[in-house]
Amino acid sequence: MSIIKTKNLVKVYSTGLMEVRAVDNVNLTIEQGEFTAIVGPSGSGKTTLLNMIGGLDRPTSGEIIVDSMDITQLSQKQLVDFRLKNIGFVFQSYNLIPVLTATENVSFIMELQGREKREIDARTKEILSDVGLADRLMSRPAQLSGGQQQRVAVARAMASRPQFIIADEPTANLDSKTAEKLLDMMTEINKKENITFLFSTHDSRVVSKARRVIVLEDGKIVSDERK
Repeated sequence: MSIIKTKNLVKVYSTGLMEVRAVDNVNLTIEQGEFTAIVGPSGSGKTTLLNMIGGLDRPTSGEIIVDSMDITQLSQKQLVDFRLKNIGFVFQSYNLIPVLTATENVSFIMELQGREKREIDARTKEILSDVGLADRLMSRPAQLSGGQQQRVAVARAMASRPQFIIADEPTANLDSKTAEKLLDMMTEINKKENITFLFSTHDSRVVSKARRVIVLEDGKIVSDERK
């Protein structure tokens, strides 16, 4: 079952007298449960494409259909609500709230969604245990290593069981061993919970774990292969 579909997606940036087509007529379908890497050189349009699919940026033209809804037609307020309920985000800079513990960082999104405290507490403990942080529930980001912070970020993204997770260069700030562990963990959770992962990456380790690899060049898809 497809959960994301882009139709003739275009993003043009104007810089003075020049126009740059960062994403150029992209047609793409992502199926439920896929573990997909979008790769390409810097400036190929990877992050721009993900930002549009995630509702963080609006296209110049084209459609983005998520669960039969064209999110390009939503108002800014509707987009915020849509992201909150449907998408998990993992960034290379972790983006944790410094004053909150690991538990509080993970539960925060579910609290915004208005879920019951009992459900929030149970899911938070479950997901932090799944990412190997059962013993660091009350640690704040400054008390955690980079790898542990990124695990909290992944747990936060997955806690509310979103339709899909967008991960923009999630291993960029991690050493090789830590990156491998994080990827193995995300692979296991993808299989266990059937949550769709969509990566933007330069990392060959992510590419090797992905079951589908899409290559972008100059904003166009030049290759799309399933393993």
